[in-house]
Amino acid sequence: MNSCSKVTRRLGRGLGRTMIPGQRKTCCRCLGAALSFTRSQTTAAEPTEGPDTGEKPRLRAIDLARKVQQETEKPVHEEPPKSPQQKRLNELKRFSQQLQKVHPNVLAKHLHKSLLYQDEDVVIINKPYGVPLREDPRVTSISSVLPILSKMMDGMKVKSHSQLLPCLGLEKETSGALLLARREEVVEHVLELNRNNQIQRKFWVVTVGVPVPAEGVIDIPIIERGVTGTQPHYKMALSPRFKMKDAGDGVVKVRANRQAHSAATKYRVLDSSCGCSLVELQPFTGVKHQVRVHLAYALSCPVLGDHKYSHWDKLAPQKLPERVLGKLGLEQSKIRHLPLHVLARQLILPGTKRAEISVTCPLPKYFTQTLNRLYLTVPEKTD
Repeated sequence: MNSCSKVTRRLGRGLGRTMIPGQRKTCCRCLGAALSFTRSQTTAAEPTEGPDTGEKPRLRAIDLARKVQQETEKPVHEEPPKSPQQKRLNELKRFSQQLQKVHPNVLAKHLHKSLLYQDEDVVIINKPYGVPLREDPRVTSISSVLPILSKMMDGMKVKSHSQLLPCLGLEKETSGALLLARREEVVEHVLELNRNNQIQRKFWVVTVGVPVPAEGVIDIPIIERGVTGTQPHYKMALSPRFKMKDAGDGVVKVRANRQAHSAATKYRVLDSSCGCSLVELQPFTGVKHQVRVHLAYALSCPVLGDHKYSHWDKLAPQKLPERVLGKLGLEQSKIRHLPLHVLARQLILPGTKRAEISVTCPLPKYFTQTLNRLYLTVPEKTD
């Protein structure tokens, strides 16, 4: 076998499909022609684009590999970093949604870890923000996991007959001390104490604006009214017993509305800065949204994050001053994620068999971070 045939055979084994069928021996002069013929075949096999080809272009494996390599070599465009406040609001939103949608056992374990007080009659837990108290078919509520929580407190005994019953409610967006009773008769006793103003419930709120005077009592009845417009809805509103005379030289008594509820709230400004305030409130009555309505409409200082009562005639996110937005590190377009800053800070029950029960709830993370951003100081003693 001559050297030309050996080279041809060796190249044929290496090239595989580049050998022409039926051709076993080729001289070196013919090798170039064979390779040229192979290239022409490969070129003809490649898809062509344009109106001459009616078929859809076929992507070869090598082209796909090159495309993937080019994509991986492209510089990654990182999103601009979000502000710390926006990150905090997103975390809070995810946290509240997670608690609402988790398995009841998970929420019960969370509440078990957040116990503030317990005895044979009552239990006080730290209610998380964004979780409803009453039964809600769309989310996991606190009421739905109370049987599981009761078993956990009894050491998961199979024959445990204890129960936990809500006594004094809290709104979904309110966090803090929540009172539960172990028996029906305890519920009735607690409600009787509350009707006689023998239970002290103190709330801490962050307000937009500074109440004037710095402390006092708001005694204005509250009524539910319909709001007409493009988005008809209902809100709680003030129903005062007096109004200014048309001449502006005094007040005149107004006939009380039968559907209005008596509402009285004691308040005290603990600190103020940057156009906002940390206010302590003690409601003497339990009207729906009482604290929020009295602050927004009686003192013109709505609660920070109160998107419902910051406007009367529309449903829209709360409008904040530029100074406050700057301190919070927020844009007005993102304000809808701002949570309601209402905390059930302290709960005091009168003693019967023992001394009075006084429980103070720790500040949640979102509340503390807002105070720091607004330079609001928590007083060492609030009594």
